[in-house]
Amino acid sequence: MTDAYLDGNALAGPLAPILAVDPTTAWRHCPDCGVRGPLAGLRVYGPEPGLTARCPGCEAIALRITTEGPFTWLSLGGPDGAFRFRTG
Repeated sequence: MTDAYLDGNALAGPLAPILAVDPTTAWRHCPDCGVRGPLAGLRVYGPEPGLTARCPGCEAIALRITTEGPFTWLSLGGPDGAFRFRTG
């Protein structure tokens, strides 16, 4: 890591195609059990205090989404979890 950095505006370009696609088409690889599958295959619990989506293979938390007034909070799993979006 260096002292040189960009501000958060540098993320706008790379995030724009991800946020513009149908999220159900995203694929996920579970870092805990290795199951791969679409977001639509997750098990979703809720609705209060928010929706929690868990891996169908091991129940690890894949994402959480909570609405608080005009705001929506989104947490994508742990540090090793990732969603793959088709953007092109």
